[in-house]
Amino acid sequence: MTETKLERIAVALDTDDRDTYSRWCGLFGPRVGVLKVGPRVVLRWGRDAVREAAATGADVFLDMKFHDIPSTVAGAVGAAKELGVTYLTVHAGGGRRMLEAAAEEAGDDVRVLGITVLTHLGAEDLQDLDLPGAAGDRVLSWAGSAKAAGCAGVVCSPLELATLRARLGPELLLVSPGIRFDTSAAADDQRRVASPSAALRAGADLLVIGRPLTRAADPEAVLAALAEACAQV
Repeated sequence: MTETKLERIAVALDTDDRDTYSRWCGLFGPRVGVLKVGPRVVLRWGRDAVREAAATGADVFLDMKFHDIPSTVAGAVGAAKELGVTYLTVHAGGGRRMLEAAAEEAGDDVRVLGITVLTHLGAEDLQDLDLPGAAGDRVLSWAGSAKAAGCAGVVCSPLELATLRARLGPELLLVSPGIRFDTSAAADDQRRVASPSAALRAGADLLVIGRPLTRAADPEAVLAALAEACAQV
């Protein structure tokens, strides 16, 4: 069992089973800094599920990826504030005015994170979307817009962390999914990935980890490995 709370780890609680969700909250909530709750959970069990995660003592990361006109997004952020969440996500591709509306509504109560380029997207996917250029260039552009709009941070793959940290400074919160212990193995639907240690060294403030932890045969061993990775940075 890990003895030190893993403040830089956010566990993604993605499941369709209510008992499993509660079990994960109880197992991981006291042990990590953040529990991430997304649309899969919210659409099944609503605000009660968010409150259950918060009751563990962990910060709650509401990952709904809002992307709409500015007034609608501001209203959604306001609703999220009522739940007492610490982080929430909006799509950086929604544009400067939408990002500003989200950040203004959040104020000092919630840290708004701009989603840049999702980790399952590669060069050919961006080409299909008529978004020219490399993923890293797109991430840098959207992350810069999110910072200028007043967002607290951005979500990016581990591969863009070092560039964003160097170009956008130490204040911007960098949150990274796509964390895998064995990056040589098949990475399911995430393609731009890195190990926990590599992501932390590249500048990540918060690592988002789901299946490699929640579906692990021995979650305790994974938590111990994460503790070691965090201690080395």
